[in-house]
Amino acid sequence: MTLPVDGPAAPPRSNGELDFAEPWESRAFGMAVTLHDAGAFTWEAFQAALVARIAASTGEWSYYREWLAALEDVLADTVTPEEIDTRAEILAHRHDH
Repeated sequence: MTLPVDGPAAPPRSNGELDFAEPWESRAFGMAVTLHDAGAFTWEAFQAALVARIAASTGEWSYYREWLAALEDVLADTVTPEEIDTRAEILAHRHDH
């Protein structure tokens, strides 16, 4: 996996480093990288989904909102709605220690 440094799929950078404005953005980034590394999807499929999301966006948009939507797109074929509901239920009832 190689992150592009320019073009529509390139993540925001500041002084050459990835730039996250909010904590959720770095978590969404990390989820995509981790799931890719686990074999959930190819990086090419994710990049294509991200470029499609960015191209379809109108008006004011956020790179990481499009990133998260692209992640949802590539995972839609690998995770069933029932699995998502089950995992969400488990997380909703999880107690932080």
